[in-house]
Amino acid sequence: MSDTTTSDTTAEVMGSAEGATASNGPASSGQSEGGFDFSERYGEVISKVNETLDKVDWAQMGKIGRASGIILAVIVAQILIKGVLDTINLLPIIPGLLELLGLVIVGKWSWDNLTTGEKRNAVIEKVQGLRKEYLG
Repeated sequence: MSDTTTSDTTAEVMGSAEGATASNGPASSGQSEGGFDFSERYGEVISKVNETLDKVDWAQMGKIGRASGIILAVIVAQILIKGVLDTINLLPIIPGLLELLGLVIVGKWSWDNLTTGEKRNAVIEKVQGLRKEYLG
């Protein structure tokens, strides 16, 4: 096709589109070729969404939002901790030193708190007190 034929065809299409929108034909009421009315369907969908949102208990949504926020924060913290630990594990001597430090701290705590029966009972009472305080 030549440029003049293309521009003539474009002008005819544009002219017919303007004529369709200027008249009260199907294009101006939102109907397409299949008789589908977009504005009616849009109104139905919006009314269904509004009905569904009216049924939602918004007092519970605050609790759900807080819980999901806490879960998201825990996931992010775990990802960051994993990154730090992977970085530490790449260094040659640090992981072994950290393991040794952990053993020393656990051994010292055990010696200080678990050597006698009185100390063991005090630790058990302290754990039970914390359990009652936090779990009810």
